[in-house]
Amino acid sequence: MTRQPMTWQPTTRQYGPRLRALVIISTIAVALVLLLASAVQATGQTTPTEQYRVRAGDTLWEIATEHGPDDRDPRDVVEAIRRLNDIEGSIIHPGQVIAIPAG
Repeated sequence: MTRQPMTWQPTTRQYGPRLRALVIISTIAVALVLLLASAVQATGQTTPTEQYRVRAGDTLWEIATEHGPDDRDPRDVVEAIRRLNDIEGSIIHPGQVIAIPAG
């Protein structure tokens, strides 16, 4: 008994057009989602900022409460400072210049 090699021929014949259509639709959907995400990001409002030079003993909380906008919750200002400066934790260093939301 000779074993026939497995081929995709029957599957391609049976599902080929549907499979191609599904791949095309999926590709278009992914492209649209990526395009929409980049458009939303591009139209995001920019926050007016001020530059602040970190001094010894400064913390993000102190900077947010003393130099951030008075009408905003300090927690939101700390998060804004972290986001504006790509700070992952809460470590800042004396002499470092950071952007803070204008207040």
